[in-house]
Amino acid sequence: MAFLCEGVVIALDRPIPPQPRPDAIVDPRVGNLGPALLALEDGTVFPGIAFGAPLAAGGDLVVNTSQTGYQEVCTDPSYAGQVVVMTYPLIGNYGRLIEDDQSLQPWLRALVVANATAAVLDDARQLGALLRDNAIPAIAGVDTRALARHLRANGSLRGIVTEPGSVDRDVAVERARAVPRWEDQDFVGQVSPSSIMDVGSHDERGPLIGIVDFGLKSNIVLGMRRRGARVRILPHTISTAVALADDIDGLVLSPGPGDPARLAGPVALARAIIDDGRPLLGICLGHQIVARAAGAETRRLRFGHHGANHPVRDVELGLVQVTAQNHEVQVVGESVLAASGFRVSQVNLNDGSVEGLRHATLPIETVQYHPEGAPGPLDALAVFDRFVARASERAAERARSSP
Repeated sequence: MAFLCEGVVIALDRPIPPQPRPDAIVDPRVGNLGPALLALEDGTVFPGIAFGAPLAAGGDLVVNTSQTGYQEVCTDPSYAGQVVVMTYPLIGNYGRLIEDDQSLQPWLRALVVANATAAVLDDARQLGALLRDNAIPAIAGVDTRALARHLRANGSLRGIVTEPGSVDRDVAVERARAVPRWEDQDFVGQVSPSSIMDVGSHDERGPLIGIVDFGLKSNIVLGMRRRGARVRILPHTISTAVALADDIDGLVLSPGPGDPARLAGPVALARAIIDDGRPLLGICLGHQIVARAAGAETRRLRFGHHGANHPVRDVELGLVQVTAQNHEVQVVGESVLAASGFRVSQVNLNDGSVEGLRHATLPIETVQYHPEGAPGPLDALAVFDRFVARASERAAERARSSP
């Protein structure tokens, strides 16, 4: 005889297996802060052990299926405002390298894992220290694969990780329901810089790339630098005149968090860049902004794309690439009109969603995925090769025309 209890079948004629000890869930070197809850707005509750900062925080839950790269995920500004669920069961089983951080701080609201492990003795190199130092709560002991299936069946949900010792389930669910909606928040304004920064010397001979920072990852800057380009990082509020300064040979609209429907200013900037005709690359949120500037529509996905193993087919080249992805919104393919000059160039093989656009006559390309792969595969680095080559052509033309 058996009965169902919170999604788990319990056999009455068999002994109930003992629950794992806290130190089997959170490595003692990480630090067990005591019991906590992950509560969802639909009433689902997962008990666990707190190991990040001793605080509560909530946001929309997103699932990342990467086996490695948790450090890059935590420091990726695209996760601002979100509670990240890692489905790989052992998180923390290698040390943190500062140079692999994708920004100056973590941006996620909270982290959910099955087991918090520690492979290094140096506390400063542990994931738990990164979270605690930046006031990010975390919880371990959650069946993250069951949670992923729950989100897949029910769509995106808001949730909250409670502070250590706060284990009243009803109260936690009410707190989850009070978390502000993702669509109602300006995340780009939180993560974008307020001033311009140049990377590279004026004495260098490569093209100058302007990157409009909606939530920029450091690997994109590295990708430009490795191809010989100088970089100028621009705030998301930059004026058209500054973004289209004559010495800028190409522009990148970066990835970032949030809904492009909120970003009227960046859409107007993208429209001006399209009209100018110089090389343009849109990545993730930047891809969506360019699409909206071209008159296309965007729509939220049921539970988003997050992970390092999404197959994408280039419909023009016939090439299939495995890509890293992190987004909640898609470009609606049917809304991309031929009159705009844009066409759908790449599609997701899992669900058929739009993964890229190309312009028929202008040096403009956009991709929904992350060619910089941090974390993730590096199949799509040719995106950077094509863009820098176009920017280099403009730089050469500019040099020939200068007195």
